[in-house]
Amino acid sequence: MKATVLLINFKDKQKQQTIQRALLPLGVKMKVITQEEFGQPIGYLAGMKKIASVEMSEEKMELEKEMLVFAAIDGDLLQYILQTLRKAGVPVDYKAVLTEHNLTWNCVQLYRELELEHLAYQQSRS
Repeated sequence: MKATVLLINFKDKQKQQTIQRALLPLGVKMKVITQEEFGQPIGYLAGMKKIASVEMSEEKMELEKEMLVFAAIDGDLLQYILQTLRKAGVPVDYKAVLTEHNLTWNCVQLYRELELEHLAYQQSRS
């Protein structure tokens, strides 16, 4: 699988373009995930052949904040991407790495997990 960054719940086209410009020289693929795709497994959205598409309900799924998911990216490349996005002035509240544990989760499940982690982190700092 090719190194890919999933942009989930990004509505600002200019922000998408800034991220794309930051990723282009690194050879990292960027994929914008639409609201209609929120019910699909993250691994499927990232292009993993072993993860199949699922039948989705007609219910509209909504997320409050933007989320980045890094697939087939870790270590130095991940740190470099995060640093590049910071320099480009592209803040994103929720970020995750695709793992064996979360690859079958859909966008809403991953978002809720990140929300809980964010809340726990905020409470630990108070």
